[in-house]
Amino acid sequence: MTMRGPPQERSLDELLAFGVVNLDKPPGPSAHQVSGWVRDLVGVERAAHAGTLDPKVTGCLPVLTGDATRLAQVFLEGTKEYVSVLELHKHAPSDLEAVVAEFEGDLYQKPPRKSAVSRRLRTREIYELEVLELQERQALLRIRCESGTYIRKLCHDIGLALGTGAHMGHLRRTATDPFDDTDLVGMYDLADALAFADEGDESFLREAVAPAEQALTHLSSLTIAESAAEQVATGAPVYAPGVLDADDDIERDELLACYTPDGAAVCLGRLVGDPEAERGIVVSLERVLV
Repeated sequence: MTMRGPPQERSLDELLAFGVVNLDKPPGPSAHQVSGWVRDLVGVERAAHAGTLDPKVTGCLPVLTGDATRLAQVFLEGTKEYVSVLELHKHAPSDLEAVVAEFEGDLYQKPPRKSAVSRRLRTREIYELEVLELQERQALLRIRCESGTYIRKLCHDIGLALGTGAHMGHLRRTATDPFDDTDLVGMYDLADALAFADEGDESFLREAVAPAEQALTHLSSLTIAESAAEQVATGAPVYAPGVLDADDDIERDELLACYTPDGAAVCLGRLVGDPEAERGIVVSLERVLV
């Protein structure tokens, strides 16, 4: 295993070997197909998408390249945001916005039959739900929700509550922590950036591909000494003497990221001890990144 240098000083090859593309997924291909295209374009052995999108769904699909595929789990716990067309089966009632607002909070959902997960009843939280626009029998919804929420089921249930019936029309993901749709990269943009890099201009590719540490910015963090990072690289947990700094509000068992003083990610782990203690294990490892 080797230690990475500062994210801002990595060569292009190093960037692509531990990078993330905030991809604007097109309609048609599956998320798995899209990550395969990115893998082949970039020329790495592995690439992984961060959160499945159905073939017809578009929008924010971060794709991790090379060793960054080890980070995929961080997207399982983040917040998602979508814009969806609610296709009503009858004209909207006058209380549509009030009924929609009632769906904020905890919801019971059972995964659809085609889902890869067990079809057990479970709860998912809707943090924000608003009607952006209403035109005849179509309502444009903005949905900010817990990861794993089924928007198709949500639209169906809203239709039942309205008494009109409804189904999900077009769906676009506008955010998945910590990424959003303000800096999306299209497939053609990525291909063009790679072509420019082959001709000696790396600037476009460095805008399209970010160091993989960008995918961790929504997690709490610890800074550990270089000597502690070397121990982590061999599978050792993070011990108290190796902790240089830590966020103030980390909760026990919370997923967090550990960095060297120059900002290179070392591992993902869970807080199990006091970062200010003089001895003992502070972080148990979940993924070694070096």
